[in-house]
Amino acid sequence: FVNKIYHMGKKRIIKKAGGEVDKGLQSRSLARLSKKKLDFGILHVQATYNNTKLLLTDRKGGAVMWSSAGALGFKGAKKGTPFAAAKVGELLGEKASMIGVKNADVVIKGVGGGRESALRGFTAKGIQIASIKDMTPIPHNGPRQKKARRV
Repeated sequence: FVNKIYHMGKKRIIKKAGGEVDKGLQSRSLARLSKKKLDFGILHVQATYNNTKLLLTDRKGGAVMWSSAGALGFKGAKKGTPFAAAKVGELLGEKASMIGVKNADVVIKGVGGGRESALRGFTAKGIQIASIKDMTPIPHNGPRQKKARRV
């Protein structure tokens, strides 16, 4: 009688991230700062169902810095969540305060879940909001609609 030892493969543990910010991506984003100092900026928030993008520009509209939920390491459906948008807002607020931004106008586009939370995260870093404009595009009947489905 011979004892046989069957070796099972190494157990793999799959960790499901609960919407965590990738620390490496966050620190890399903070490392790349603009050299020009600003006191006033325009924050453009584009909130779609799939992602939230923030762009900080100067008075003329020239891009100074940007970030998005996808750039912070959120993947898939988590990119469109208010939590991810708040993290993006906090990161951009921190970057903006580093270059001296004290006041900002806000332009919001889109109807995603991150509309308000991105703005809350941005203001949490001590930047005053001068005005908020909603520039969500509204179609005036737009192109011809698809024909109705026959079921």
